[in-house]
Amino acid sequence: FRIELGEIEALLNTHSQIKQAVVVAREDIPGNKRLVAYVVTLDESLSSKELRSFTNQKLPEYMVPSAFVILESLPLTPNGKIDRKALPAPDGVSPEQEYVAPYSQNQEIIANIFTNILAIQKVGIHDNFFDLGGHSILATQLISRLRETFSVEIPLRTVFESPTIAKLDQQINELRATNDGLSLSRIQPVSRELNLPLSFNQQRLWFIDQLEQNSAAYNMFSVVRLYGHIDLEVLQQAFIEIIRRHEVLRTSFQMVDGEAVQIISEEASFNLSVIDWREVAETNWEKQIQEFAISKAKHSFDLSQYPLLQVTILQLTETDYVLVFVIHHIVCDEWSISIIIQELATLYDALKRGKRSPLSELSIQYVDFAHWQKQYLQSDLFAEQLTYWQEQLRGVPAVLALPTDRHRPQVQNFKGATTIFELPSELSDNIKQVSQSEEVTLFMMLLTGFQTLLYCYSQQQDFCIGSPIANRNSRETEGIIGFFVNTLVLRADISGNPSFRELLQRVREVAIGAFANQDLPFEKLLEELSIERSLSHNPLFQVWFVFNNVPMPKLEMGGCRLEPLHFDSGLVRHDLRLGLQETPSGLGGSFQYRTDLFNAETINLMVKDLENIFYHLVANLDMRLNETLDIINASKKQQQIMEEQKLENKNLQKLKKMKRKSVL
Repeated sequence: FRIELGEIEALLNTHSQIKQAVVVAREDIPGNKRLVAYVVTLDESLSSKELRSFTNQKLPEYMVPSAFVILESLPLTPNGKIDRKALPAPDGVSPEQEYVAPYSQNQEIIANIFTNILAIQKVGIHDNFFDLGGHSILATQLISRLRETFSVEIPLRTVFESPTIAKLDQQINELRATNDGLSLSRIQPVSRELNLPLSFNQQRLWFIDQLEQNSAAYNMFSVVRLYGHIDLEVLQQAFIEIIRRHEVLRTSFQMVDGEAVQIISEEASFNLSVIDWREVAETNWEKQIQEFAISKAKHSFDLSQYPLLQVTILQLTETDYVLVFVIHHIVCDEWSISIIIQELATLYDALKRGKRSPLSELSIQYVDFAHWQKQYLQSDLFAEQLTYWQEQLRGVPAVLALPTDRHRPQVQNFKGATTIFELPSELSDNIKQVSQSEEVTLFMMLLTGFQTLLYCYSQQQDFCIGSPIANRNSRETEGIIGFFVNTLVLRADISGNPSFRELLQRVREVAIGAFANQDLPFEKLLEELSIERSLSHNPLFQVWFVFNNVPMPKLEMGGCRLEPLHFDSGLVRHDLRLGLQETPSGLGGSFQYRTDLFNAETINLMVKDLENIFYHLVANLDMRLNETLDIINASKKQQQIMEEQKLENKNLQKLKKMKRKSVL
């Protein structure tokens, strides 16, 4: 997101107790920029905590400074201007607690892990991980570092319930003492002379590809506008180096002795396709770019041939390009896209200056993870997680009976559409504030609203929603390209007419339990549960929920500015998918839906009802869900009346026209 520092400064200067404020983007730790606010106050009692609360109410999360430094006066240059270079580095103390230094070796180790993950300089033993900027993805990385250091498996629930150094230190000591901390074996490189197995994720997509050859349903594509002078030869060399570094990008999939295996090519070759559009009239660019990108997104890959990616450059002018990137999901996921962007920028900058790659070699590759995953099936941890899921999903309904505009076809297809929306900024702020006060994550808060919407539409009290999780639970996997993402099945329990607050706590428990048992591959779960497959619907769930907080690198490359372009490919994988993320003006999102089930008007009504639910949720956590059902039903009835009136008016106009023609 583009951040205007002056906008943040202007807001702080509206505070009645602030005399002067300045905001800077500091990079005290190389590669980790953060916003720091320096203020001169009129009231000495004004605290960092109050300043954070004030900005949280007025600004989107990404614009809230990570640190507030209160000074007696701002340093000035000889010319009387603010000397930004002389502003002191913040000490990293949490606004919630006074600083208490670690007093044992274990606490010092944990403190170092905190500072590395959160990119801060100092943290006290009572500072809250989430108040310092942590979230679920960083919590997973924290667990990975703690596992590597202390050789214990710490449940994700522990980080939510014990988010400080002091409490985590106590939990680790208890796990060691009781020997309850089951530990995953480390991923080790395997011989490339063996038949290299597919991961469970890859097996699923391989099976689908055999059934539906020439399908583009599992293509991932990105379109980026590049402004600046681009050296196309250097850009191609950067892609070749990425392919060399990551074996999965030079992998094909073939049958050997009746089994699908990964075949890794020794050669890292790649052809960057460049198309000259400099003669195309600028007035036609937007439409033609969209049509070209969507046609590329529907490209059919042959999984037996590498590379399973295509990159095309459209040159519009000498300083204006469009990059269209298409890759098959079997070798990539959303996290991997951010790795590719980061490595591409780093390599392009280095190669353009005639330097060698600054990236360190990878200790393991995706195929090593796939081999390790097979060994995981023999571990005690697998048995423990399987038991959890068997209990969690016992007796779950096979289908969520959402009312649809058309009957479900016997064989589902992937044709769909997307409706984009944005929640009002004030509502977005209130949603975030309630999630903090109720000690739940924003993911849990938004999922609660979505569950309520599905209940109001289906009146079904027991159903499942699917949701992706990064599934990078070891430090080595954080920088590897591949199809790691796993699917969590989140069971909704709406029984007993709960209040919003009660439902929020139910969602919290289910989410933490699912996060803690995320290692079991979804395909293996289906196999173990003996789920009957159907061509008409997906197993276990048909509705998908995504809160996108995947870390994305800065969009710069060799002095060029990058701007993502968003196009709808017209392909969907589920009946209904709600995706949400933070935008500059609040929470934004989209509904993707199957067009053979839903009309656009139905989805537009869903958007209004979801917004209505969130308004009631943040206003009254004690409201019962049956009351919400009455509100939604009343809204639907009013909508139906309005539609009937429109139709009646339309028919009346037709009748008048017919009468006029008759008179004439």
